[in-house]
Amino acid sequence: MTTRLWRVSNSSSSTGLARPDAEKRRLKITVAYLGTAFRGFAAQPGVQTVGGTLAEAIAKVAGHEVQITCAGRTDAGVHARGQVVHCDVSAEVDPDALRRSVNRMLGPDIVARSIEEAAPGFDARRSAIGRRYAYTILNTQEPSPFLAAIAWHIEHPLDIHALELAADPVIGEHDFSAFCRRPPDREEGEPLTRRVFDARWRALPGDLVRFEIAAGAFCHQMVRSLVGTMVEMGRGRRKAGEMAAILRSRNRAHAASPAPPHGLCLEEVAYPQGM
Repeated sequence: MTTRLWRVSNSSSSTGLARPDAEKRRLKITVAYLGTAFRGFAAQPGVQTVGGTLAEAIAKVAGHEVQITCAGRTDAGVHARGQVVHCDVSAEVDPDALRRSVNRMLGPDIVARSIEEAAPGFDARRSAIGRRYAYTILNTQEPSPFLAAIAWHIEHPLDIHALELAADPVIGEHDFSAFCRRPPDREEGEPLTRRVFDARWRALPGDLVRFEIAAGAFCHQMVRSLVGTMVEMGRGRRKAGEMAAILRSRNRAHAASPAPPHGLCLEEVAYPQGM
C-alpha cells in the first residue's frame, strides 16, 4: 500500500502442523471482511474470530503453523476494507496461489485483497503510521435490509451542519480519555493521547451519512464513542459547541454511549513509502 498520511494489533493465532526447520519469509496481506459473524479479530479459543479463521486457512495451504499480527484489532461486528496483517510462511509458498486458495475457502466473508512479500523489517502493527476508519449511518424513516449489516439506521433527521461543527475540534492532538474505553493495564488519570489528522462528515446519495476519521492510532471504542456523541448533536439533543469541552474534561461520563459496532469499517492503513 502506498504511503498516504491523510489530511489525512493486535493479535496472533496459530493452527496446523509446525515445520520449524523450514526457511521462512514474511507476507503482507491486505484483508477485507464482514465482521457480522465474528467475535472481533483477535483469536480466542473456542470462538470464531477473523484472525483465527484467517490463520487456520493460511496454515492449511502453507502446511505449517502460522501466527498473524494485524494493524488494528477490530471489535465484534466491526468490518474492514483495508485491514493489513503479516505472517511468516515457508519460502516455497506462492503468494498468489495462497491468495486464491484463501479466498476460495473464506470468501465472501473474509477476502485477501492482496498478498505480497513484505519489505525487510515490516510489521503490520508497528510499521503503520496511520489508520483510517469510516462510520456509516442510514438516515431515513425506513430501514434497509440491504444495508442493515453495515450501517446504523437512525430514523430522526440529522443536522449535517451540526455534525460537521462537532467534528472540527477532534482534529489535532488531544487526550481522548472521554471517548475511550480505558485498557485494564492503564492507570486512572493516565492520558490516552492520540493525533487525529482528519475528521469529517459527508452526506452521500441514498440517505447515507458517513463519518471519516484518520489518525496515527486509535484507542478502544474511540471512533464509536465520537460518533455516538456527535449523533446526539446532530439530533439536537446536545450542542455541537460542547465537543471541545467534552474533550477537555477527559471524563468518559460526559460523552454519549458508543455507536453500534456494525456501522464501523477499517478502511485503510498507511505505511512509510517502500513498505
